[in-house]
Amino acid sequence: MTIFDLLSHGFIQRALIAGSFIAVLCASLGTFLVLRRFSLIGDGLAHVTFGGVAVGLFLRFYPMYIAIPIVMLSSVGILKLVEKARVYGDAAIGIVSALGISVGILLASAAGGFNIDLFSYLFGNILSISNTEVITSILLSVVLIVVISLFYHELLAITFDEESAKAVGVKTKTINTILVLLTSLTVVLAMRVVGIMLISALLILPPVTALQITRGFRKTILIASLAGVLSVAIGVFISFAADLPTGATIVVMNFLFFVCAFIVNTRKSHVSGPDHRSARRV
Repeated sequence: MTIFDLLSHGFIQRALIAGSFIAVLCASLGTFLVLRRFSLIGDGLAHVTFGGVAVGLFLRFYPMYIAIPIVMLSSVGILKLVEKARVYGDAAIGIVSALGISVGILLASAAGGFNIDLFSYLFGNILSISNTEVITSILLSVVLIVVISLFYHELLAITFDEESAKAVGVKTKTINTILVLLTSLTVVLAMRVVGIMLISALLILPPVTALQITRGFRKTILIASLAGVLSVAIGVFISFAADLPTGATIVVMNFLFFVCAFIVNTRKSHVSGPDHRSARRV
């Protein structure tokens, strides 16, 4: 079966379209999170998403509609814990994360009737994504990317030096709130691509891959987006052809891109090292 034969299937087309938009969003937002050393918020909010999905299934509502407000409130809760309770960022993420996953487990145990549905959300199933979910993913991805563009300079300022940004008049609390809200929506969107358990990989791996081979911020976002889209496309094709879990395959492809970028970076360092030392001697 050729690539063109695969592309003739509607579910493959839907997976590639939705996955590509979400990959670009995750790569763009993930770059800010990675450079702020705040990337673990994706993992924490993913656990909260598990609780939100469980609540939705328990109440017999579409899980994404329930998960979005719950995860958004939780992301703001993490910020408030850091600001008001004097809790370090990683500890605040841990508190909210533990609460979210505990609620999910309790509801799954109490109901017992939706464990199969919950399993599909845990590990993702992008090949079964519906037309409605594709449209929702595209619209939300475009809106979030536009918001990132509008607040690009402010987000960039707090990423590298929050205190200096505050000194020059940037409303850091507002921008931080925007950042965590964007992250919460991204996490819920990415749930259908790689699953709740693997969301943080989609936020972290493309940016760290790009950082191996470039240092310019815009270039980093561009290369990270490219790596994310390619990993989704290749992951979808390989998983379908080899009958493998799609979400896990996409994450493995992201990791392989990172390994390749790391090797290239290491070789460049070895090649430029002697020249650099010679230049310094001259």
